[in-house]
Amino acid sequence: MKKLLCLLVLLFLCLVFVTSDAAALALTDQAGREVTIDAEPQRIVSGYYISTSACIALGLTDRMVAIEAKADARPIYALAAPSLLDLPSVGTAKAFDLEACLAAEPDLVLLPKRLADAADALEGFGIPALLVDPEDAGRLTGMIEMIGAATGMDERANDLIGFIDEALGACKDALSGEAPVTALLLGNADRMTCATGDMYQSAVLEQAGAVNAAGALTGGSFAAISYEDLLALDPQAIFVPAEAAYEVSDVLGDPELSALRAVQSGAVYQMPRAFEAWDSPVPSGALGALYIAGVLHPQAYPREEYVAAATALYETFYGFTPEEDLL
Repeated sequence: MKKLLCLLVLLFLCLVFVTSDAAALALTDQAGREVTIDAEPQRIVSGYYISTSACIALGLTDRMVAIEAKADARPIYALAAPSLLDLPSVGTAKAFDLEACLAAEPDLVLLPKRLADAADALEGFGIPALLVDPEDAGRLTGMIEMIGAATGMDERANDLIGFIDEALGACKDALSGEAPVTALLLGNADRMTCATGDMYQSAVLEQAGAVNAAGALTGGSFAAISYEDLLALDPQAIFVPAEAAYEVSDVLGDPELSALRAVQSGAVYQMPRAFEAWDSPVPSGALGALYIAGVLHPQAYPREEYVAAATALYETFYGFTPEEDLL
């Protein structure tokens, strides 16, 4: 009888171990760190607007317990997930608030790659933290897949990626006979900065059938550029990002830029501002490429196609219908 009881206890312990081990998930984040998630997270902190937008698109709003600072400056939150506006802040990438993050009692934290020290600190408290670095189209897809896997939302992640791929594929097919246009996407803080060739913004231009006039420049952030260099690049079109601290009129009205082809033809455009910064690697960033394609090649890719794709994306993954005149 004692032997039978011992065997039953041993079997029970084995079952507990196997079940626990099966529930654990090992992931490699986008900084190359190995992260183990013991159970499907129910309390998520996102310290980066990129990962917060991805969480909304993946249907994780109800699980979020704290987010990055300045949430009220993100129109998409009020439109798609107003409850986020009431969540506590964990600061910014420059001033991350570790104490506020711990106070939210998360079982998963999502942070930008530059907050690696904070991620390691959280791991020391037994809290898994995934670092994201979606600085090109492939890594954006990888981020969506990673968050989907970490939260048990794999199927929705696949649906989102499939939607993006289909929309961009249809745009590429429509532009197959079009000559590429040289274009420049300026920086947020200063009109004398621009997106380099290894930034996500350069991929947005390429997906839109454009060539980044500053593609030879490198660096993970907007590069400062002189008037002389900008005049030498002489793009056919210039795009002002959604979150720019200046206006299209500042570019058009700058006498030092008057010789640019884009300025002379009036081909300086404001990226849509009403929803998200489509020139950044959020899931809806594909809409930035579709918008630019429609501006540069309106005959091949008419506005109706872009509006239909934008409406479908926001209705399907963000739960609201965008106003067409804001697109």
